[in-house]
Amino acid sequence: MSSVLTAKKRNAGPQSTLTKLRKSGDIPGVVYGYQLASTAISLDARAFAKVLAKTGTNGVFQLEVDGKKVNAVLNELQRCALKGNIKHLDFKSINMTEELEVDLPVTLVGDAIGVADGGFLLQPHREVRVKVKPSDIPEALEIDVSNVAIGTSLYVADIRNKFPFEILNEDDYTLVAITPPPAENKQEETVDGTPEVIEATGKNPSGQEE
Repeated sequence: MSSVLTAKKRNAGPQSTLTKLRKSGDIPGVVYGYQLASTAISLDARAFAKVLAKTGTNGVFQLEVDGKKVNAVLNELQRCALKGNIKHLDFKSINMTEELEVDLPVTLVGDAIGVADGGFLLQPHREVRVKVKPSDIPEALEIDVSNVAIGTSLYVADIRNKFPFEILNEDDYTLVAITPPPAENKQEETVDGTPEVIEATGKNPSGQEE
């Protein structure tokens, strides 16, 4: 479990109030869910950044709200489009004994034989949705692509039984596909090995009809 983050209660206010809060080094947010009414909070930006680096966006955070400690997951993290700094945090308090639905990033491991043969690897979907206990949430879903050949794909159906939790996506949800290399344009050669050029008139350079 991560270090306890102290969440200060705050009064909901206009945008100018939130801007002032951010300039002071805090991040506005809200926490709601299991045994907790929706509460507007603020967190120290530096303290949160340190915990986030260790916990990751899919981990469980321990918040102390008004003297009460709660376990929570990040439901949404908003960043400034220009500067990239965090603008707002949306936490959901959880029951650690109950499973919850989370989106996990897909990480590919291994060297696909299809790529070694000249194919191109495509990853149509980079996340999967799983149902898992909070204490068992992995940072990512690792998928071995070593045996994926040219012209074949890897679907959720192929990996569903390889993990100790439920994957909620449909069986035909495509995770990886390897396409063949583009066909090379080959010029027709004459008997002496030089390329034969066909003009738009349908005649070759000798003037004979094709």
